[in-house]
Amino acid sequence: MSDLVPRTGGGAPAPTDGDNRYKAVQAKLFKLAGALDDATLELESLRRSMQANATRTEGVARDIGNADLDALFVELTNNVSLALGGAAIQVKRLRDTAQETADLTHEAKRTHSKLYGALDDIRSNRGVKTPKAGFFNR
Repeated sequence: MSDLVPRTGGGAPAPTDGDNRYKAVQAKLFKLAGALDDATLELESLRRSMQANATRTEGVARDIGNADLDALFVELTNNVSLALGGAAIQVKRLRDTAQETADLTHEAKRTHSKLYGALDDIRSNRGVKTPKAGFFNR
């Protein structure tokens, strides 16, 4: 039996709402990176479970063969084992992609902070209103 439980919330962890203020972007990047980190852990757990089930199923196929049951059942059980093993490989690829995307998201958050953090500090602590972005580019 699997320990996987379907999620009920659905939706993106950091919805795009057009709010491009510094702190809002930082919060969205933080949520996205966290969701990707969580997905990486869940996918690794799924991969291990699938691989263990594939190994177990291979043993069952061997036991069926040793019990002199019809060869059809041995073949079908071996096919299940191969399918689980193949699925585990694909889940590993997906996990690797999720991890790479999480790493890039963490890097984007750091870069965004380095580029715009000081400007946000200045703008946030001013007593007067600051012109909108692009005002001085005219």
